[in-house]
Amino acid sequence: MRMLCGKNQKNKNISYDMFKDIFLLGAIFLLLASWVLSGVAHAQEPSAAVNPAPSDVTTPAPTDPQVVTFDKISAGDTAWMLTSTALVLMMTIPGLALFYAGMVRKKNVLSTLMQSFAITCVVSVLWWIVGYSLAFTRGSTAMLGGFSRMFLNGISYNHDAMTLSVSHLALTIPESVYAMFQATFAIITPALICGSFAERMKFSAMLWFISIWLLVVYCPIAHWVWEPSGWLNARGVLDFAGGTVVHINAGIAGLASALALGKRQGFGRESLAPANLTLTLIGASLLWVGWFGFNAGSAVAADGRAGMAMLATQMATGAAALAWMFAEWISKGKPSVLGIASGAVAGLVAITPASGFVGPSPAVIIGLIAGVVCFLASTSLKHLFNYDDSLDAFGVHGIGGIVGALLTGVFASKEISGMDGSLAVQAKGVAVTVVYGFIVSYIILIIIDKTIGLRVSEEQEREGLDISMHGESIE
Repeated sequence: MRMLCGKNQKNKNISYDMFKDIFLLGAIFLLLASWVLSGVAHAQEPSAAVNPAPSDVTTPAPTDPQVVTFDKISAGDTAWMLTSTALVLMMTIPGLALFYAGMVRKKNVLSTLMQSFAITCVVSVLWWIVGYSLAFTRGSTAMLGGFSRMFLNGISYNHDAMTLSVSHLALTIPESVYAMFQATFAIITPALICGSFAERMKFSAMLWFISIWLLVVYCPIAHWVWEPSGWLNARGVLDFAGGTVVHINAGIAGLASALALGKRQGFGRESLAPANLTLTLIGASLLWVGWFGFNAGSAVAADGRAGMAMLATQMATGAAALAWMFAEWISKGKPSVLGIASGAVAGLVAITPASGFVGPSPAVIIGLIAGVVCFLASTSLKHLFNYDDSLDAFGVHGIGGIVGALLTGVFASKEISGMDGSLAVQAKGVAVTVVYGFIVSYIILIIIDKTIGLRVSEEQEREGLDISMHGESIE
């Protein structure tokens, strides 16, 4: 009888929690919908590209991809963008793969590596099918792109006619290079989410979640912020290289994942110590180097702005790594390898939205603030609310992205960017991304959980995902 009562009480609690979650999500969704519709209705003024290139030409920039002759292409810009594309791809494989793999337990190292590698493959194909078209072409509304570039149709190169296509967002490089450059951003963004649900999500569920998430969360937000016809771009939201589109987006989806999946077995009771911090430091180093392609490459030109973005990235990263290291040293008595590596990544994240808009001194300030805030978010905040963000994807990328996006509004220099920053406008961009990203991510996770299931069994989790999901192990 006591067992039956306990079971009934548990069911009541589950029903109450489910009702509360549905009610809360519904209320937020209605609020966001009204805000979005209001923003679209009033965003009638012409928008400026996020990364305007200085020019003496008075004719307006094209709003659609076009075909041009070879002599319109800059060899220097193209060479730099080819290099940047390779650098950003290196950030995911092997950079992020090693960074995450070193932080999980030995029994989950291979499965963590597998996640980054598989996501690279899946997103590449989805980008070819429709992802690029949804994100970077004009649609019938300000909310999403069209289908003119499905299967990358129209991206051309004709040797005989000496013509090729260019994107309206990158007029001096082939569109094939621009599409590939943006593909590397689309790859790393969902790969970042894996840090929040490490060691406990089914591999099949992960593939479904990432695939759906890319198309219904990443592509719309990329369109809103980076495509000139997107409604947040029209409102003046600044995001030079992905602080909002990539990091806040991935971080808030990571938080939704951690909450939907629940804590790892033994969380707070057993040691969940990293397997190999050597891998993590190597991964962080590859991320640092690759980030120059991420940030300086977002200038889409081999010019002075790319150089300033590179300089700002270096200064912010060094400052953030030191800030995290000293914060940890003061609070815990010793500086750790994991801490300084995490601080460096926090600085890279925070400077991303501002990198093309600020000089080196504001970059140092952004780095210092991000290092301390992300340290607190990954330690005190996580313990205060008792959620299991396994590898601190939300604490570093979500919080770091928010810090960077807001500080972009404070420090953006009109001399560098040609635009004024606004803290209020940046806050609106942050709020929209956080609310939309969390709600839609959580809904996707719940649907997957109700169909194929999200989480491995307790036995599989104890055994480790390397064996239970992939039939392999590290001896």
